[in-house]
Amino acid sequence: MKSAVSALTLFSCLFAGYLHATPQLPDPTPATSSPAAAAQQAPQTAQPDGFSEFVEKLKREARQQGIRESTVNQAFATIHFVEHVVKSDQNQPEQKVLLDDYLNRVITPEKVAEARTQMRTHQQILRRTEQRYGVQPQYLVALWALESRFGKVQGDEDIFSALTSLAFEGRREAFFTKELIAALKMVDEGHIEASQMKGSWAGAMGQNQFMPSSYLRYGADGDGDGKMDIWNNINDVFASSANYLASEGWKRGGEWGQQVTLPADFDTALAGTKTAQRKTVAQWQALGVTFPQNTRQPDGQQNAWIVIPDDGQNRGFMALQNFRTLMTWNRSYYFAISIGMMADAIMRNDDNAPAKK
Repeated sequence: MKSAVSALTLFSCLFAGYLHATPQLPDPTPATSSPAAAAQQAPQTAQPDGFSEFVEKLKREARQQGIRESTVNQAFATIHFVEHVVKSDQNQPEQKVLLDDYLNRVITPEKVAEARTQMRTHQQILRRTEQRYGVQPQYLVALWALESRFGKVQGDEDIFSALTSLAFEGRREAFFTKELIAALKMVDEGHIEASQMKGSWAGAMGQNQFMPSSYLRYGADGDGDGKMDIWNNINDVFASSANYLASEGWKRGGEWGQQVTLPADFDTALAGTKTAQRKTVAQWQALGVTFPQNTRQPDGQQNAWIVIPDDGQNRGFMALQNFRTLMTWNRSYYFAISIGMMADAIMRNDDNAPAKK
């Protein structure tokens, strides 16, 4: 469902759309212009040789997948090659970003303060969601904060043009073609109008930045109105995010992990999140892994993994099952650590927040 990206670049941490979900926003105001008028307003980028033929190929594949002709016509009415989308995909930064620099950039005091306010504001919705899916509110708010800054930054690229351009570029044609078909199914099934399919340049949409295939698989109706509106309905945003995590193995009430101290002779080959690399907390302690003073330690019989971010600082984190679940959302150590730390920060020094479990 997701495509692996480097955990060592800022891009991989900021654009989770490649993975899911997630791996941004259709305009909540219904479109009033016709497809023809919208096409005239679209940026006019010279189409590369073969693009028109590629579009026709995608149309044929969509029809073979059972997409209705009316949906195909609506989705492709304004189709155009988006050069900057392809350049963004090709020109991902190669320079490594230090973990501390990344965390300081994405977890700011202002964002933490707003997250606490938002969690209080939506406390009833979050508690209802937790009861249904078992995912604690602070993690849902942390994802919301880092994915779209509480729904404020969702993207305005035409999804069909972006995905078509990325598929045409060819580096990951199969992946982006699959996402394009999923986007067409979203329209064909009546979830959203074709003209409202807006999002990130990588194809992620909504306040939780789901890729189209993730929306179809994990989208949830949080308030019983018969819709899965991850663009405008916070009930559905939280329910969809929680459904994703619960479906991918979230441990109800569990935590993500914490930073630990590794012994000088620690065998780095033991580090990683594969199933075969797990040990109990007690077994890691027997190998010399220690916890910071005055921190709560997980149960010694709990399964855990050691993660060493490649940030040049040789530090380690003890990752629990929920960290591995966050890694299915975005296959980046930086991302999963940032979500865990953001969730911890939300719960820290806030008398009005629910007690940490």
